[in-house]
Amino acid sequence: MLQAIGLTSARHRGLPPAVDDLTFEAGSGCVTALLGAPGSGKTEALRLMLELEPGRGITYFRGRPLHRVAQPAREVGVLLGDVPGHPVRTARGQLRMLCAAAGVPASRADELLETVGLAGLGDQRIGTLSLGMDRRLALASAMLGDPHTLILDEPAEGLTTREAGWLHGVLESHAARGGTVLFTTGDPKEAARSAGHVVTIDRGRVVADQGVADFSRTRLRPRVAVRSPHAARLAAVVSREARAARRSVEVVTEASRSRLSVYGSSCAEIGDAAFRHGLPVHQLADEIGDAGPFAGHGVPGHGISEPGVPGDETPGGVTSEAAGDGSGPARRPATGPTGPDLPPPIRRRPARGPLRPVRYELRRLFGTRTTTLIMVIALVASAGISVLLARNGRTPLPNVLAAWPSLLPLPPAALGAGLLGALSFGDEFRYPALAAGRGTVPRRLGLLVAKLAVSAGVALLLALLVVLASAASLRLFYGADLTRIPPNVFSLAVSWSGLTVGCAWAGLLAAGVFRVTAAGVAAVLAVPVLMVPLVQRMPKAPTARSMTGLPGRLRDLAWLQWPHETDRWVLAAMRVVAHPVGTALTLSLSVLICAYLFTSLRGRVRW
Repeated sequence: MLQAIGLTSARHRGLPPAVDDLTFEAGSGCVTALLGAPGSGKTEALRLMLELEPGRGITYFRGRPLHRVAQPAREVGVLLGDVPGHPVRTARGQLRMLCAAAGVPASRADELLETVGLAGLGDQRIGTLSLGMDRRLALASAMLGDPHTLILDEPAEGLTTREAGWLHGVLESHAARGGTVLFTTGDPKEAARSAGHVVTIDRGRVVADQGVADFSRTRLRPRVAVRSPHAARLAAVVSREARAARRSVEVVTEASRSRLSVYGSSCAEIGDAAFRHGLPVHQLADEIGDAGPFAGHGVPGHGISEPGVPGDETPGGVTSEAAGDGSGPARRPATGPTGPDLPPPIRRRPARGPLRPVRYELRRLFGTRTTTLIMVIALVASAGISVLLARNGRTPLPNVLAAWPSLLPLPPAALGAGLLGALSFGDEFRYPALAAGRGTVPRRLGLLVAKLAVSAGVALLLALLVVLASAASLRLFYGADLTRIPPNVFSLAVSWSGLTVGCAWAGLLAAGVFRVTAAGVAAVLAVPVLMVPLVQRMPKAPTARSMTGLPGRLRDLAWLQWPHETDRWVLAAMRVVAHPVGTALTLSLSVLICAYLFTSLRGRVRW
């Protein structure tokens, strides 16, 4: 069961709230429609329920607010708009990635593809799916965790009649298994066809809370659609004859002035009246008309409604039976001497991080061809540059193997690692699969650690492949003489690994701070372009002290005695940091880590 109590959106610039004290229930085993015209506050109400917007009120999902649910994906499934996935990712890849985020087996993706009718389109890219197929994939994403409650915003908008019928059939099947379904719509006929309970809102307030039978009787009434070039004269004739016969008939003139909607009469009666008075009729058909959320929309003088006639409407647009005791949501009584009891505030909370962050990040990274393409370009460019550098014979061997000429600020491997790191967070904000409808990505510690670990692993792999590709190219073009192993290979390997991993982390952190991929790329390029000249211009002391013996002193301070071989690693790391590029990269990473922590704490994110 879903219980929304006192939902009130925050005011913006003195405007009235889009949702004002909205209270209703959506029961288990039933499909509930939240009906309202555009601008009535339907979408804002859903976002308040899901704690995506600030305001007041509370929503209970089987007795618990959403922020108290340990695994929200297994309690609430959400469909807000289209699939927020990368357009080149496949439908199966998108679902498998979300399976890792929800903590469910990857086989669940294939099960849901079969359920929503996309079993044969699992390898189809998201960007090539039609609107109907995209809506099916979005529904599958919402149902990944097998949630009890489904919340959907205009799920059938833009779909064909057949596709909309299929979608509502899936929702009814979910409700038949004991689940709760709440969807918004602006079409009262869709609400009557597809829901068992209808909550009508206008200007953010509930105007009717009814079962579908009462809703159809009070809101959807049979009518006769009439089109005539003399619509005004025909309306007067029908109204006059209805008054003479003391029948309850309402005639409404549509905006086109040539079309009438007649409630309480039949095609035969209107056709006979038009024939008797010689009025031409171009259309005469029975329809189900929408009476609107409020009564009194007819043309003055053309409507007759006698007191005591069944179906007479109150000014609120619902019958006295529907608006009476027990039919609508109860108002909260005033408590205390200061007035009504205010509902608790709703704080905008970010989405939870993935339950399996490393698996999620691996599927996100290799779910598109971008990662492979960047690595291939870096390998090809490095091999070509290394061959050109070895031709003159003046470039040191380490620079040749790394394909790092003095003209380039960074070698291709470091640039590729930085770009992959920037995309790691940049794509999250551009295609926020973790936070549907939020437009932001949670800065969770587990997600950050997973991204750092995966990006470091990919950077090390790229660094190794570049050295191997450069060595193979040199051996192919110039023989085995240039591929000898240098004596300081250990320190060179540490420096090379630190450069690629540092660039990857710089791009990742900058993209996470500024929420755009370009910021990550700019941070990587700023290391050699801005930071290195700044470090080189720093004044040096005339008598610098030496840090020789630091590993031994660290061993004396530590509780655990590490092997003497570790001293080589410590010294190699010190040499890397002492290099101008290493110093610049260390300073950049320190600044980015502080900025990342500052923005996270400022957003009051719960770690």
